[in-house]
Amino acid sequence: MPENDTKNPRTTSTLIASAIVILGIGFGGGFATERYFMESGVSNAIVGTASPPTNVDLSPVWKAWDVINDKFVPAAVATSTPIASTTAQEDQDKVWGMIEGLAASLNDPYTFFLPPQQNTDFNQDMSGSFEGVGMEIDIKDGILTVVSPLKGTPAEQAGIKADDQILKIDGTDTKDMDVNTAVTKIRGPKGTQVTLLISRAGWDAPKEIKVTRDTIQVPIVATQADTHIKNIPSDVYVISVSTFTSNSPDLFRNAMRDFIQSGKKKLIIDLRGNPGGYLEAAVDMASWFLPAGDVIVTEDYNGHADNIVHRSLGYNVVPAGTKVAILVDKGSASASEIFSDALRYYGVAKLVGTNTFGKGSVQELVQITPDTSLKVTVARWLGPDGKQIPQHEGIAPDVVATTSDDLIKASKDPQMDAAVKYLNQ
Repeated sequence: MPENDTKNPRTTSTLIASAIVILGIGFGGGFATERYFMESGVSNAIVGTASPPTNVDLSPVWKAWDVINDKFVPAAVATSTPIASTTAQEDQDKVWGMIEGLAASLNDPYTFFLPPQQNTDFNQDMSGSFEGVGMEIDIKDGILTVVSPLKGTPAEQAGIKADDQILKIDGTDTKDMDVNTAVTKIRGPKGTQVTLLISRAGWDAPKEIKVTRDTIQVPIVATQADTHIKNIPSDVYVISVSTFTSNSPDLFRNAMRDFIQSGKKKLIIDLRGNPGGYLEAAVDMASWFLPAGDVIVTEDYNGHADNIVHRSLGYNVVPAGTKVAILVDKGSASASEIFSDALRYYGVAKLVGTNTFGKGSVQELVQITPDTSLKVTVARWLGPDGKQIPQHEGIAPDVVATTSDDLIKASKDPQMDAAVKYLNQ
């Protein structure tokens, strides 16, 4: 969820979550969930009047347009029903379809058009609450995949797990389905149900999971004072960050103040299941640990524009001698990976858990008309070492620690235990 940079208006509202969508109606940033959660680098620039390309023959487009207008007969309409003339709305829908096809021709799961309703849903997703199932999804290796269910949401309660593959949505095959279409199908009002055909590693065959949509209140920052963080040694402080929203920095600042005032020197930052969010939030939060000027991440535009280097704001107020562990898993994506990668690179923290999701690209949200937008991949994320965050491979942890459904059901958390063990070494 990167936001702005005066040198490049495109980053005015940069989102960096995985291409995720939280399938819901209205959250903040992407959850929705199924979330678009603050996707990578999104700017809200408005495209002005554009000129037709001079090196492309667009006459086939207009020929096809005329053929459709002259000859198309809806197959489902009774023959006795007179064919009405094309309406203005039908013509407008064709324009939206043309843009959707143009975006789809790039074969990039993170690039797609948002017509009016989807654009409205996307903007609502950034608000912090919504109606939906509460999970992030993405395209991984060509398959619609769950990045992470949000804690305490219908998706998590129904048993959805990070890395689950969604093969069907209410009976519709998701093969070749883009994220935007999937989100539209999974979203819905509170109290309604969606049936997902799920494939999971270790299962003999796919299974149907029914999820009842609800109003989702997205948790953002929590500490062990919250009920879901339990059994933590008295000398260890835990901050759990579920998303990088626009207000995450303020909430994180409060948590860091409480940590510093506690006098403790052992800190665990839990980013498991955090699909990302605003880039600016990740930069601001990393700045608590780094001196001014340290490179946190670079947006590499591959020659299309000047690269943008995001540096620490230099808060750097963490007490000397503080030991930090960051919990990550395959649900940690985008902004989570940027934050984690930077703190590890500068020797501030060790990563504990499993490989992260692997979201190494930047998207920009460009307003095409007042009520439509185009989300397009415009750059790659480069860590402080100048290397791209491994796309779909993720960042490997320093301390590998896994968990299982049985342990979770038994209220055991071996990953948290591994982080505590590291801090006590």
